Amino acid sequence: MATGGHAAWAQSEPVGGGVVQGPGTPGPIKRGKAPGYDFQDQYIGIPGKSVADNMEPMIDHPDQTAEAGKKLADLQRKTGKKPNIIVFLMDDVGWMDFGFNGGGVTLGAPTPDVDKVAAQGLVLTSAYSQPSCSPSRATILTGQLPIHHGLLRPPMYGEAGGLNGKPTIASMLSAQGYVTQAIGKWHVGENEGSQPQNAGFDDFRGFLSVSDMYTEWRDPNFNPEVALSPTRSRLIEEAPFNKYDVHAAKGGKIENVGLITVDYSRDLDQRWANYAVDFLKRQKGGSKPFFLYYGTRGCHFDNYPNAFYAGRSPARNDYTDCLVEMNDIFARLYKTLEETGEIDNTIIVFTSDNGPEQEIDPHGRTPFRGGKGSTWEGGVRVPTFVYWKGMIGPRKSDGLFDFADILPTSLSLAGVKGAAIGEKMGAGNYLDGVDQTSFLLADNGASNRRSILYFWNTQFAAVRMDEFKFTMLTQDPYAMTPNGNHGGFTGTVSQTAGGTMFNLYANPQEDNSVAIRHLPIAIPVGAEIARYQQVLRKYPPKVQIGFTTGK
Repeated sequence: MATGGHAAWAQSEPVGGGVVQGPGTPGPIKRGKAPGYDFQDQYIGIPGKSVADNMEPMIDHPDQTAEAGKKLADLQRKTGKKPNIIVFLMDDVGWMDFGFNGGGVTLGAPTPDVDKVAAQGLVLTSAYSQPSCSPSRATILTGQLPIHHGLLRPPMYGEAGGLNGKPTIASMLSAQGYVTQAIGKWHVGENEGSQPQNAGFDDFRGFLSVSDMYTEWRDPNFNPEVALSPTRSRLIEEAPFNKYDVHAAKGGKIENVGLITVDYSRDLDQRWANYAVDFLKRQKGGSKPFFLYYGTRGCHFDNYPNAFYAGRSPARNDYTDCLVEMNDIFARLYKTLEETGEIDNTIIVFTSDNGPEQEIDPHGRTPFRGGKGSTWEGGVRVPTFVYWKGMIGPRKSDGLFDFADILPTSLSLAGVKGAAIGEKMGAGNYLDGVDQTSFLLADNGASNRRSILYFWNTQFAAVRMDEFKFTMLTQDPYAMTPNGNHGGFTGTVSQTAGGTMFNLYANPQEDNSVAIRHLPIAIPVGAEIARYQQVLRKYPPKVQIGFTTGK
């Protein structure tokens, strides 16, 4: 037998009757009767398991469920209490901004501390938000897609709309004995019933809206037509939205801490980080587990780095300086968990609320098509990892994960499982999330989610199953942004002709439809749309705040 080189290749045995071709052999490789492989996390042709009528069906993995259950039982015997849960949610940060997804140093924004923790946890390469911030945040808080919770877009400058008494992850965890703390950006409604202290949180420190609403009309560099006009400035000054960094205790009234001006915003993330560190220190040795919902100000435009962070990144722009600051803030919280001895009993979900805001420069980066405001992958696939020391081993997975999954997974970790989670949702409320506990905790866990459903306003935009995305609605820019990227909000919404499907492995840029060539895939993927339409007939869409156009 030949020992190497071309001869060894030419004499190797074919598999399954196929023809093995060496270098220079003309013609395509014939696959013959090779059996092929079924891969983990690919569920086309596999039905979901219904847990309860008001809960999204899930893929059942009994072995990994048992493995995860044993891990949790062993830990609870050791700690004597339920696990702490932290959601660390950034703003407008792109899939590729951090080093763990190929950014970081490559983009002139080193994120060593975040990357180090990500490398010790589970990096989710197909984790999905909603196209913009408020819908995403409400999905985390309620376990519902926007089509069910009703926040179809962000409320701006005092617009009505919000949670309005819906059960939330905080209220449900509070009922399970958790201390619940919200810090940072809220932006799911300013009406009293939607404020965090009335949505299940014991305490809140942050702002109620979004970063640019406090500064853009004050800054003559960006909006001189408002900032330099007393009449127009007064119009915003008198608009019915809170313009302060605020504090509130459960069931109480909002207390103003500081007026958010351009200068105040420079240190806002540091003020919130200090508050979070103090909170974590107070939990040391406590008998109750805690839930911390931490929403950063950064890196939503406009970013005003303070004297320490200005120019701190090698790229030397406001956005990358902000990324460096976010890395440092995360590191402070992580270090505090180590110092208080809570790190072993704390699961951390690290993510961003949507893709990069490509209509404002400088901005984040994504390898995918589109950005914030769109249902292209660049708008909704976000940088995510889940870390739990000693409970989650280092690995990467392309298994599907949706923000709606955070609520049922958290409740499961708190001891509420199966149909009991659906009961906690209350009558008439559909749970769009699935319990991903076993996916996260099993050493080689597979996702329990069968599909990702994409909505724009109340319209079905797309569905993803496995590596295939069947698209019915697209956001098409009618203009390019100044830096040449496709803006998510600037453009038109178009319906496809009904035969548009992308293979996201072969074509992550979503510019080559394969539906007609791959009808054996397109038909079952399209059937997932019909399944969820039946859900919507039983649990109809709700609108708290939406767009002026669209059905």
